[in-house]
Amino acid sequence: MRMFRTIALLCALPLSMTASEALGEEPRIVTELAPESTFNMRVEQLVPVLNGQLEPSALFTPSFLAAVPPAQFKAFSDSFVQQYGKALSVQSVQRNGPNNALLKIEYEKAVATIELTTEVSPPFKVAGLLARGFEVKGDTVEKVTADMAALPGTSGFIVQKLGDEGVTTVHAVNADKQFATGSTFKLYVLAELASQVAAGQRRWSDVVPLGVRNFSSPATQNWPLDTPVTLQTLATWMISVSDNAATDALMRELGRDAVEGKLAAIGHSAPDRALPMLTTVEAFALKSNPALRQRFEKASEAGQRDLLANERAALSYGVIDMAQLGSGPVAINTIEWPASPQDTALLLNNLRRSSSQTVRDILAINSGIGPATAGKWRYLGYKGGSEPGVISMSFLAQSKAGDWYAISGSWNNPAKDVDNGKFVQLMSRLLDSVAGG
Repeated sequence: MRMFRTIALLCALPLSMTASEALGEEPRIVTELAPESTFNMRVEQLVPVLNGQLEPSALFTPSFLAAVPPAQFKAFSDSFVQQYGKALSVQSVQRNGPNNALLKIEYEKAVATIELTTEVSPPFKVAGLLARGFEVKGDTVEKVTADMAALPGTSGFIVQKLGDEGVTTVHAVNADKQFATGSTFKLYVLAELASQVAAGQRRWSDVVPLGVRNFSSPATQNWPLDTPVTLQTLATWMISVSDNAATDALMRELGRDAVEGKLAAIGHSAPDRALPMLTTVEAFALKSNPALRQRFEKASEAGQRDLLANERAALSYGVIDMAQLGSGPVAINTIEWPASPQDTALLLNNLRRSSSQTVRDILAINSGIGPATAGKWRYLGYKGGSEPGVISMSFLAQSKAGDWYAISGSWNNPAKDVDNGKFVQLMSRLLDSVAGG
């Protein structure tokens, strides 16, 4: 079940590598170069395949189709057609090698940037495909706002220009509304760690045991609890792949009180809803235990803190019942990490003002969006979060002209899951519009 994870390149087809790599096969050594005529034929076949007018088997290698079955490919291509209309033509082909090219594919409403790689021997079928991004024709922030307003549930965003003399809100919709933000709260943990390092209390190179277990990323899943890791390693896992065990390890080392103090120092418009700040394992445990969750929801903040202190066994990794979580939203209005887009913009600006190169490097590992959009910025730091019914995406961005921006958006729907891919596209369009504006 997907919970409290980072948002990655959801706009991409799932092969950013060749199909043989995805299936764990040894990559083949190039033995032949695709002839120009054959390569051009494969490029020309892409548009009818994307529109469902040509069977994928005519274009893709068997290993590609084993990794991405035709029904799954159709679901991706249909989602593109639904959002952008039919694919019309290949606008341009930029050859990056004998078997690789970057294509511009014109759709009715957008232009897609797609990387295509053929196999290295006859019949030179397509072995790798990656949609790097879409640029909506004639797009504006106003159009993004209208499309976001049409989402089921509640959504909002903010674009702030940041400066040492103050901030200017450039665009905002529901910017003061509280949203469940999932793993975005991990930015508070990063901010407190940076503060303790700046104060000389800790060093990024300090070594601690991992010490906690959680439903997490491959970075720490099933690792021995005594595994020694540096604070910088934990912070890198926490932000770049939204690792939950790394997050809880940092919460243990820094102290819940200290992280909550950082939230208060930065500023939060509804601290009564944000506190106490849960660890990720506590959130899993509460969501999976209806009786304990109801006690927590009905309690005052003091009562909630007492429950967290006195029910440690019931809030541990070993007793989490994932079957209780179902397949839809669970208590996203009560067991979460709420913040408004305005609150998150304050947090992003605090991270900017820390002037920590380590913080900026960590934030920039995973840009959260396609490289076509990310490439329009001099710097792009990112953290997102999601669980069923929740998606949040937040960026600390520096334009090519040197101006800094905080851009944060969230979408909640307590009734059913949200469409992550659609929201990634909306936020990509927002970033494109700001970068080009």
